Formats: sequence, C-alpha cells, structure tokens
Amino acid sequence: MAALLSCPYSAASPASSSSTKFFSRHRTPFPISHNHLATRRSSPLPIRCQIHNQQQKGNSFSIKECAISIALSVGLVTGVPALDWCSNAYAAANPVVPDLAVLISGPPIKDPGALLRYALPIDNKAIREVQKPLEDITESLKVAGVKALDSAERNLRQASRALTQGKSLVVSGLAESKKEHGVELLGKLEAGMKELQQIVEDRNRDEVAAKQKELLQYVGGVEEDMVDGFPYQVPEEYQSMPLLKGRATVDMKVKVKDNPSLTDCVFRIVLDGYNAPVTAGNFVDLVERHFYDGMEIQRGNIAW
Repeated sequence: MAALLSCPYSAASPASSSSTKFFSRHRTPFPISHNHLATRRSSPLPIRCQIHNQQQKGNSFSIKECAISIALSVGLVTGVPALDWCSNAYAAANPVVPDLAVLISGPPIKDPGALLRYALPIDNKAIREVQKPLEDITESLKVAGVKALDSAERNLRQASRALTQGKSLVVSGLAESKKEHGVELLGKLEAGMKELQQIVEDRNRDEVAAKQKELLQYVGGVEEDMVDGFPYQVPEEYQSMPLLKGRATVDMKVKVKDNPSLTDCVFRIVLDGYNAPVTAGNFVDLVERHFYDGMEIQRGNIAW
C-alpha cells in the first residue's frame, strides 16, 4: 500500500478511534460476480454502505474534505496469499505486468500513481519513455536552488522529445474502442508540456509540481486507454468467487471520535483487479455488502 496524504491535521491522538463509511466509485468498467463467499469475517459493529458508479475520470477531492489519496496495488508481486493461488495456473497465463522488473529492481517506487501506471497490463515502450522523465521531475525538485529547475527542464525536454518521436507508436497502441479519448489526452499532454516549459523558463518553481502531476494524469489516462479487455483467464477454481476484472475506486469516509481538531477525512482507494482480481473482487463485494460501515479502526503500532 502506498499513500499520498493531504490533511490539515496529520495524526489522531492515541486515545482516538475512527469509524468508516465506504462509497464505491467504479472508475473503469469491470465485470464483478456476486457469488457467496466461502468464508466471511464477522464484525461486532453495525454495517451500512452506499455505492454508486463513477464515469468521470480524475475526480479530485475538495480541499475542505481533507483529501487523502491511497493506491492499493494489491498483489503486484505477492499474488493472493490467503487464497493459495495456483502457481502453475498463474504461470500459464500471459504476464499481467510487463514492467514488473521496474517495480522490483532499483529504488522502491513509493508514488501510488506510478505504481498504478506500471501495473497496467500494457507493453508500449513509447509511452513509458514519456512517463519516466516526467516522474523524474520529482527527484529533480529535491535539489536546492536553481539547479532543481535546470534538472527539471532536462527531464521535460527528454519527455517532450520521446513523445514527438514515439507519438505514432503510442497512438497505434491505443485500444480501438478508446482511441478517440486517448488521442484527446495526448493533445492535452502536448499542450501541458508547453505550459510546463514556460513555467520552468519563468523560474516559477512553486508551480512545477502541480503541472507535473497534471501531465502524469494524462499519461496514466493514455495508458489506461491501451488496455483492451481483461488480459488473462482466471483459474477455474476461482471463477465462483467475486472477481474484479479491471479497476475500481472506493471512497472511505473516516470520522475521528473525540478529536475536534480533525474533520472527517476521505480515503480514496484504487483497487487493481488486473493484478489481483480475486482479492480486489472480495473487497468490493464486502463494500457492497456494507461490511465495513461503522466499523472502528483499531490503531496498530506499526512503524512505517
């Protein structure tokens, strides 16, 4: 699990407890079966949940809501530990994550957006060559002084050059049913790069990160538009379970008791069914069954 936190109050007091309410937003179309689960966890608290679909991509939280974005790239490497995923059946399927080496080699990737982008079941080198230098701007901005902008400008030029040279390959990699939307996002990406170039030339360091985030959202959208259907067959023994064949977004509203300094917070959880269809499907099924509503969150003494 990786998280980006944006909250006016960063931590609850040790004596505080929290309750939850889930709102499921299905960001991408995904078939999910609602078969009865073989095992269910029990909850001592009342359960209540509201679920609805989300068609619009890239919705952002209100600052007043204290947005907390969380990306759950469940099972990227470990698979489904609780369900004894058959290694032979899994190996027989096509690789779900062509860029798995990116996730397990080199410095750990902590950005949830990057994790989700690399976890998409696509194999398009051209768009990855645009993505990587844009992500590297984050490291460039850690440098003190004007050198940060010089480094960020080099990253941007590399990304712009990669997009110019590889645009035809990017377009050819789009799913036919999503091609129009993907081309539209590419146009926004090109325009945004020019805007970021102007920001860098104006030496306006404070605006670089926000524009970079916007550009990476366009990149992620283009990569999502390259996915054409579910990439592999789930083994027969798991077909009777709830399966998430795609991705879903769940909003979890958390209320902190006895802490007037902290307003209600919303966790945005992205479930990755491409890489963990059973685990993600079970989670969505529990949300739809109102399993988590009103449940208290017990504080764990875990060092992150």
